[in-house]
Formats: sequence, structure tokens, C-alpha cells
Amino acid sequence: MTRTRKLLIAVLAVGLAGLIPALAAQTVVGVTATEIKIGNTNPYSGPASAYGTIGKVIGAYFKKVNDEGGINGRKINYITYDDGYSPPKTVEMVRKLVEQDQVAFVFQTLGTPTNSAIHKYVNQEKVPHLFVATGATKWNDPKNFPWTMGFQPNYQTEGRVYAAHVLKNHPDAKVGILYQNDDYGKDYLKGFEDGLGEAAKKMIVLKQSHEVTDPTIDSQIVNLKNSGATVFFNITIPKFAVQAIKKSHDIGWKPVHYLNNVSSSLATVLKPAGLEASRGLITALYMKEVTDPQWKNDKGFQDWVAFMKKYYPEGALDDQANGYGYNVAILVAHTLRQCGNDLSRENIIRQAANLKNVELPLLLPGIKVNTSPTDHAPIEQEQLARFDGERWVTFGELFDAFRKQ
Repeated sequence: MTRTRKLLIAVLAVGLAGLIPALAAQTVVGVTATEIKIGNTNPYSGPASAYGTIGKVIGAYFKKVNDEGGINGRKINYITYDDGYSPPKTVEMVRKLVEQDQVAFVFQTLGTPTNSAIHKYVNQEKVPHLFVATGATKWNDPKNFPWTMGFQPNYQTEGRVYAAHVLKNHPDAKVGILYQNDDYGKDYLKGFEDGLGEAAKKMIVLKQSHEVTDPTIDSQIVNLKNSGATVFFNITIPKFAVQAIKKSHDIGWKPVHYLNNVSSSLATVLKPAGLEASRGLITALYMKEVTDPQWKNDKGFQDWVAFMKKYYPEGALDDQANGYGYNVAILVAHTLRQCGNDLSRENIIRQAANLKNVELPLLLPGIKVNTSPTDHAPIEQEQLARFDGERWVTFGELFDAFRKQ
């Protein structure tokens, strides 16, 4: 053997030795030559069942992807379970997805208390926990929880948007607050109080909480009216938002009413509560409202309607949740395409943390998705809107919570 050949073999041996640890570090689970297995939990039953349609519209979008040839030649195998919005059930279902179904990652698991229950587990197991369906601030903590990533603007940011509007337009307001007694409700509350700053002490006259298991919040609404509050910040999921809007109307309480974005759907909240009772509500939007006629000639909106009619005809065209699910399903498909043929868990989270100016068809104009290894908050812009009895009408400037550098 020549000296040159010996040298070449030695160099190759060193190169391969260096490569072996790198290869070993790649964890490929739930991926074959023909499929990518994705896990999801949704409340198809229980107090938050209005959101169940999100899981269904995502499944419908993945069927569309598969009909069009899949992603880089692989079909999506979407496994979704009902957790009833119950944290213990979510833990059980997510463990099943990870340990038995062997999914590549979990995606769009819905709810703040439910995701809180699986937060440590998925990070310990190093399973990508992508674009969770909750705006809690804790999902943007890549230092301590590098495998988790949110999607929508976080609740504290949204709370600050409302606070800024109150301070500017209702400086002498007496503020009453209703919030769900868990991480979701407290996150919104913290953002709102932080936004008010020192003024919070004199402006907030009453805070009322409720449990997600409570049958009604009527007594809380009566208490808030009796407090003399002229501004009402309503931090509730759809079931309780309907009750709060109706009860306020029925007892003749007419405060300036701020409704959190998660309950802004015309189909599941405003119509059941009554359009007249809902008139004047203020919320913060980051998506095109699917009931707003200004979007009727918009290509993104038209593509969504065509998709719904073909793949999810039983889904309501006036339910904002169906637009939400469509947007986030498109984002995860984009992320997987960006992965190329490296569908290791490490590369899936790496690509999710390197999204640059991604435009989704139902985001408001000017709002784009951006992430980085140190910023796991894909959307950080919102705009206020007022319900005119038929639709949400946007007003004011686009609010950019934390400009990305």
C-alpha cells in the first residue's frame, strides 16, 4: 500500500469518526420513506368543544396536502385525540402519541392548562411541541423549553394592547375584569395590569374569577355591574364569553367591553350571544376575519373558501376557528418542506425556529411569521377591531409588540 493511499484511508477514518456522533445525535422517529406521523390533541368534547373544529380543519388540510402528493414525497399521517380540555387526559393522550404511536412531533395541542401539563414532558423527551394553540407567554422560552413553540400573539401582549387603548381613550375609567382562574386567564390579566402600570391600582375596581368547570358566570357579571365598572375586560373562552355578553345585555350593563381574541368568533360566540348584544365589543385581531366582506375578493380568503367547500364542507364559513386552523396547518407544512429530507426531530425544531417573513393567507396585511433560535413567538403584531353588529371593523395602527431585530 502506498504512503498516499494510507494517508487517504487515515483521513477518511478520522472524517467518519467525526461524523458518527453527529449522525447518532439525529433522532428520527415517526418518519418513513412514505409518511410523516404528526400527533395532536383537541377538545372535541367538554367545556372548550367549540375549538374542536380546529383539529378537524387541520386534518382536512393534511388530506389536501396528501392528495397533492404529500411533502417531499411523504404523506402526512395525522393522529388526533380528544382530551376534553382536561389536563390529566392531555397527559395520557400525549404520552400515547409519543410512546405508542411514535409520532415525529406534536402539533397544535390546544389549551393553556392542557399544554402546561405536558410542557416538561415533551421537552424532557425532546419531542418538537410545535405551534401550540394557546397564547400563553410561557411558550416563548427557548432557553428553558427549547422544544416548545407558540403560534398566535401571546396573551400578555394582547392585554397590553387593550390597556394602551383604555389609557388613551378612557383615562377616568373604572375597570372590571372577569378571568378564567388558570394560566390562560392570569396571563391576559398580567399583560393588562402591566400595560396600565401605576394606573391599575386606581382604575381596577373589581376582579372576578371563575373555574372552567363552573356552569355559569352570571353572578360574577352582576357583581361587576354593581361595582360601577365602566370598562369590562372579558377574559373567557367561548362558552363563558357567550354567557358574559348575554348577561351584561340582559341586566342593562353597557360598559366599554374588551373581549379577548380567543372568543372573537362570529359563529361560536357573537351569534349565540346575540348580534345586538355583541355590538360595540372591542377585540384585537391578527387574522383576516372570515365574515368580513372586505376580503371577498382576496385570494387568500377565496382559496380558503374553496378548500373548505371541497375538504371540510361541514365546517362553518363564519367560524374564525376554521380560518385559524387553516393558517397554522399551512405553516407546519411550510416548516416540513423547509426541512428537506432531514426530518430528524432536531432539524424539525431547528427549521421551526428559522422562519423568515412567512406570509399566511389569512393573516392581516403586513403581519408575517418570523422566528429565531432565541424567539419562539411566530406572530407578534395585532390590530384593534370593533364589532358593528355584523362584522369586526379594524381601526388604528398595527401594534407591533416587540419589533424583531
